[in-house]
Amino acid sequence: MSKRRVTYYYDADVGAFTYGLGHPMKPHRIRITHDLVSAYGMLQKMQVLRPKRATPESMTAFHTDEYIHFLNRVVPETAEELTFHGTRFLVGEDNPAFEGVFEFCSISAGGSIAAAQSIASGASDIAINWAGGLHHAKKREASGFCYINDIVLGILELLRSYPRVLYIDIDCHHGDGVEEAFYTTDRVMTCSFHKFGEYFPGTGTQEDKGMDKGRNYAINVPLKDGITDEAFKSVFEPVVSKIMDVYRPSAVVLQCGADSLAGDKLGCFNLTMYGHASCVQFLRQFNVPLILLGGGGYTVKNVARTWTYETACALGVENEIDPNLPWNEYFEWFGPRYRLEVPENNMDDLNVKDGSLDKVRYNALQQLSDIPCAPSVGMHDVPRESVGTHLGLETDVDRDEDDDMDDLDRRLAQHARYVYRMQETTASDQSDDDRYDSDVSSQRRPRKRMSILTNRYLDGDARKNAPPRRFFKSSAKWGDMQCRIGLAGDPVLQNGARQGSLPVLMESGGRGTPAADINMDEDWEEGESV
Repeated sequence: MSKRRVTYYYDADVGAFTYGLGHPMKPHRIRITHDLVSAYGMLQKMQVLRPKRATPESMTAFHTDEYIHFLNRVVPETAEELTFHGTRFLVGEDNPAFEGVFEFCSISAGGSIAAAQSIASGASDIAINWAGGLHHAKKREASGFCYINDIVLGILELLRSYPRVLYIDIDCHHGDGVEEAFYTTDRVMTCSFHKFGEYFPGTGTQEDKGMDKGRNYAINVPLKDGITDEAFKSVFEPVVSKIMDVYRPSAVVLQCGADSLAGDKLGCFNLTMYGHASCVQFLRQFNVPLILLGGGGYTVKNVARTWTYETACALGVENEIDPNLPWNEYFEWFGPRYRLEVPENNMDDLNVKDGSLDKVRYNALQQLSDIPCAPSVGMHDVPRESVGTHLGLETDVDRDEDDDMDDLDRRLAQHARYVYRMQETTASDQSDDDRYDSDVSSQRRPRKRMSILTNRYLDGDARKNAPPRRFFKSSAKWGDMQCRIGLAGDPVLQNGARQGSLPVLMESGGRGTPAADINMDEDWEEGESV
């Protein structure tokens, strides 16, 4: 097998983060993968680099400024306030505001951006970033354990040099964030092989084909539970071969989500390690620049096994490594067999039982047949930075200009906050889903948020039909004389003998005599605020 120049990106700090006790997402799996790759002696066969961490400015190439600013300053203690009681940015319990969340995102995004730059510059044929592949993150909110969509940021970097980029997703969950980002363009084709049904994120039907210029450039292959290696290959290889023939991509990004493996805690497929890695082997044969990214995967030892084997596939040494695991720091985690394997289980393949796989394959190939030819892009100069900027050097003139720009930025930010608050007050009659939907540019259909943990829709629409809350409930009314406040139920006031003074009324909390007090328990039982 021919050799490829492989660049492997890894930051040792990525394994130190945790989403919280009991959360299924474990960043530590990347550390275990790296240790296993090192134990097999593969690091000496490729270029190993620690990527530069992504800056907030680079993240705003896709995400909104306010969302990046939120991630940069949120901590567990302020999450409730900054998310407006869980209605913005971090909705639901899938994405906790754990300590160091922005640093974790900068590592993930920095690796994918660096991988794209290495491919675009011609320094690598294959680039690997197992810390990336967080494909659910939206433009202005987190989703499905994903905060920053490193895949979109990496593809945007590739588009600076390449006319067409193909994105393939073999995660068990639909790659909704990436598809949504490029739903209206033909420069990026997205192809997702995923479980569909009562399953997160609830998108990815074959009716979702793209819009405007992106019509037919979003390929979805919805599958059912229990798909095996043979069945998966029977749909993956013909569809991808057709894409390579019709679309002729300049570069390919493969998201290797490992929750499609058999025995995954959140997945429902029945793929072995070899069946999963066959996608890497198949794409490697096309000799097209390739980026391999991580993604889902919640049975940690199987994730480490598979990504280690797929690293060997990228190097072309998968037939040379020993299936018996070498000694490493996490050796006891791989018991009781201590082998580089993920066997299938006894699940029934529902795709073969009802014959739905043939129909899905036919629909995908038919959609690709509607594409007349590979879309072209006009010649243009690739934007590039100066040598001084690249080396981190700047002149005094540049520094003065930066100071002026900083002052301008401050004034613009102050004005933006003022306008934003005005919009908040004038748009109070709009629902949260309408105001803070992830990407209004892709008007496919109203998107409902679903939890990846429970595969149930979040009850976010219940606020629409709820009666208006009464934040202050009192029988106090303005009197007719001397602008004093009295109690409507006070018989003395009704007889006109006296009026309640303001200090006395404030001491009673706006209520009259104890007999006229409100039953607090009854109001809370009715779901109203007192």
